[in-house]
Amino acid sequence: MDAKDVTQTRLRIIPQTSRTLWPARCTLIYRRKWLAAITDYEQFGMTNLSVSNDKLGRITTLIPIDRQAQKPLYQQIYEGFRARIIQRELRPGQIVPSTRQLARELGVSRFPVLNAYAQLLAEGYFLGRIGSGTFIAPSLPGEPPRPSRKSVVHTEMGRRTIATTASVLPKYASPSWNERLGPFQVGQPDLEQFPLKTWSKLVARYSRNIRVNELQYGDAMGAEALRRAIAVYLRTSRAVQCEADQIMIVSGSQQALDITTRVLLDPGAEAWIEEPAYWLVRHVLKIAGCCAVSVPVDTEGLDVLAGIELSPKARAAFVAPSHQYPLGVTMSATRRLQLLDWAQNAGAWIIEDDYDSEYRYESPPISCLQGLDTNSRVIYIGTFSKVLFPSLRLGYIVIPPDLLERFAAVRQSMDLCPSPTNQAVLTEFIKGGHFARHIRKMRQIYGERRRVLVKEIRREFGSTCTIVGGEAGMHLTLLSNGGIEDREIAAKAAARKLWLSALSLSYVGEAPRQGFVLGFGNTRVSEIPKAVRLLKELLNA
Repeated sequence: MDAKDVTQTRLRIIPQTSRTLWPARCTLIYRRKWLAAITDYEQFGMTNLSVSNDKLGRITTLIPIDRQAQKPLYQQIYEGFRARIIQRELRPGQIVPSTRQLARELGVSRFPVLNAYAQLLAEGYFLGRIGSGTFIAPSLPGEPPRPSRKSVVHTEMGRRTIATTASVLPKYASPSWNERLGPFQVGQPDLEQFPLKTWSKLVARYSRNIRVNELQYGDAMGAEALRRAIAVYLRTSRAVQCEADQIMIVSGSQQALDITTRVLLDPGAEAWIEEPAYWLVRHVLKIAGCCAVSVPVDTEGLDVLAGIELSPKARAAFVAPSHQYPLGVTMSATRRLQLLDWAQNAGAWIIEDDYDSEYRYESPPISCLQGLDTNSRVIYIGTFSKVLFPSLRLGYIVIPPDLLERFAAVRQSMDLCPSPTNQAVLTEFIKGGHFARHIRKMRQIYGERRRVLVKEIRREFGSTCTIVGGEAGMHLTLLSNGGIEDREIAAKAAARKLWLSALSLSYVGEAPRQGFVLGFGNTRVSEIPKAVRLLKELLNA
């Protein structure tokens, strides 16, 4: 067969409508590529094209057609659909392509498609709706329900061993904010106050002007422009001693804790954590095979002397000195110096989690612990989740210069590098002054909500409860002076759409304090009095 015959063979496969409209559809180069692809399919005697439908949201249906098989085309189309329906690759209620569209895409006449659809309709796999099209039937004929994941018999699947470090973590539960938001929910900023229009404009500007090299893998440390912007902010606002090349961009403080633990701690190493503590710190240490040593927290923060008595040779201390979670206390200057002295003498590291220190209401923001460190013993962690919005998933680590290479190597082994889009947009957001304006605005809003909340608690509860940690951040803690079971009350409150965080859940000791962590970030001023009265009702019930 000469070249002319090959071309004619190719053209016979293209439906007539496609050939007549070809010049208006695409250029000569795309025509040649399409014809070459058809030749490749013909070499295997198979056409296996993707059939898509806009109403399906571009869900692809693969229908294999073997032109050299003895089985009729309509039977192949019928069996192709039936197999995908039974395997749940096509789900009930999904619209399927019209017979005309499918015939055109497969390069066959409409008759085998009509016969296949008629068979599928007759057997109950398809459901036709006048004026709407043809859909996958809501239930399958003669097919037993697909077993759930929990009902799968493991003996039939063989041994299914997982790592010990994964099995020690508690069962995963979907976070409450995935389904609902409401008064007193902890860790939630007021997203309605975020300058979304400004952010969207920056996203659109970046998308219009994106450069080809930004489609490539980036630096494991993050975008240099963003690191420079963060370095300026940290030096001026938080008194952090750093240069841009010491900053690593990560996907939030949780990844920062994970990377830091991988770099600094071996399995079996002991590390101080605060008691009570942020619960995910314990998870990071568990999955790394480390031993968490709970050190009590009082009104001055972490009790360093108690920590030395409990574990003098610990390799690290995880602390939130500016606004401890959940008690909200600020570590005193004496305790900070004690902690730095211990780290230097013990050859240990301090991991400082500075998650929401931008918001302080009765005094200017307190300088960070890292700014007092003269021996490069502090690894400083920050995040934009609380000050901007949680789904941004951007945070940072300030790393001592001699550890930079190890941090970069570990990070590269985890996810190579951070995504460039949000980094670029956040850089412009900071450089344009929007970040600083948003912080100032939200400090006033949260300050008013905190003031009203404290006032209402004191009016409703008097001396029966004690407020701690209300000077900063987006939460305060209410300590009960009487006998209550905070977990039971929190469960009852959730049934009435009041989202209390039981303080006792943050303890691992045998005698946890009872109380509630009350977030006011996403609680409007108008909602606070009613919410406090409901809390009082639940406590008195």
